[in-house]
Amino acid sequence: MLNPYDDPANPGDTLFRDVLSLALLGFLAVIVLLLPHLVADQQDQPTTVTASGDVVVQLTWPSEMDADMDLWVKAPGDISVGYSNKGGKIFNLLRDDLGNKFDLSSVNHESAYSRGFARGEYVVNVHAYRIDPNHPPPFAVEVLVSTKTSRNDQVQVKPIVFTRALIRRQGHEVTAVRFSLTENGELMEDSVHSLFKPLRVDGRK
Repeated sequence: MLNPYDDPANPGDTLFRDVLSLALLGFLAVIVLLLPHLVADQQDQPTTVTASGDVVVQLTWPSEMDADMDLWVKAPGDISVGYSNKGGKIFNLLRDDLGNKFDLSSVNHESAYSRGFARGEYVVNVHAYRIDPNHPPPFAVEVLVSTKTSRNDQVQVKPIVFTRALIRRQGHEVTAVRFSLTENGELMEDSVHSLFKPLRVDGRK
C-alpha cells in the first residue's frame, strides 16, 4: 500500500525522510539512556552555600542624604579597618560608600566582613566624613551585626546586635557598639555596650 505522502516520481525524497527520522529517533534514544546518569551525577554532588564573612557589620544612613559616613571596625588583636585601611588579619571593608558621588544606588550602605571568629572584644565605630548641608545633624545612623553559623550542613546568618548611633557634627566619630564573642562566634553575655573607643586616628589602634 502506498503512503499518500510518497512521491512515486521522486523516491529520493522518501529515502531522505526515512534517514532523517531514524537519526532523530537515535538521538532521542541516546538522550533517554543518558538522562538517569546525568541526574545521578548531580545528586551525588553535595550542595554547598557559602555566605560571605563570619562576622558581618553593616552601616546604613538615610537614603535622601548625600553624606559620606565611614564604618570602622576592630577585631580582637587586630588593627582598625576602615576607608583608609581596608583590610586586616580578620576584617575587610567590602564597600566604602561616598554618598551620591559615583553611586547609581539610592541606598547609603557600608559593610565589613570577618574571616573566622576571634575570641574577645569587637568595636564598631561610625565617622561622619562629610555631612549633607541640606540635612544637617543631629541624625541617626543604623548598625547591624550578624554572625554566620553552620548547623546540619545549613548556613545560617543570625543578627546579634542592632543599634543606632547619633551623629552630631561633621568629623564626629562615635562608637556604635562594642561586644565580645567566643571562639565559636557566640555573643558573650552582658558584653554589649557603647563606651567610646577611637579607631580612626591612624588605622592601627
